[in-house]
Amino acid sequence: MGGRGRRCALPAGDRTLTPAANASRARYYVVIGITAAIVIGLDHLTKWLVVSHLPLHGEFGEGAIVSIDHVENKGAAFGLFPQFQWLYLIVAAVVIVYILLVGFRYGTGTFRQVLLGMILGGAISNGIDRLLQGQVVDFIDLHWWPVFNVADMCIVIGIILAVLTLGPRRPATTTAA
Repeated sequence: MGGRGRRCALPAGDRTLTPAANASRARYYVVIGITAAIVIGLDHLTKWLVVSHLPLHGEFGEGAIVSIDHVENKGAAFGLFPQFQWLYLIVAAVVIVYILLVGFRYGTGTFRQVLLGMILGGAISNGIDRLLQGQVVDFIDLHWWPVFNVADMCIVIGIILAVLTLGPRRPATTTAA
């Protein structure tokens, strides 16, 4: 049955995937997977370096435009509402599942796939820390913004650029024959 040119039915409806669409979806998962893995690796490496070399509330580069300030964050952005730890894990899980299940609809180009991979990697990385440690380590201090980490930065940059570049979908134009 799986011969060339055959279509595979999607379980969610009457839309079908051609072999080209399957290849495109596979490419999507490769790009977001590699991007997410890089984000997770960089985030955990930098957090490990900070925890290993700087005491809690210690600061390196004091007075510089950007310094390293070791803080632990049990809350959401800006340390808000630390009592809702379970809610942040649920939000991270929803974001992860959404990107994995339907994100391909918005990630047709490599740039968009990288953006979704950045958001995915940041959500996974901070989610792992919250699940295993009950907090995340933040350390990038701009002195005019709350302290954050690589995962936070990737999530924010990914979302901002996605909003700016994805925009609303334009209806397909039809041409009369």
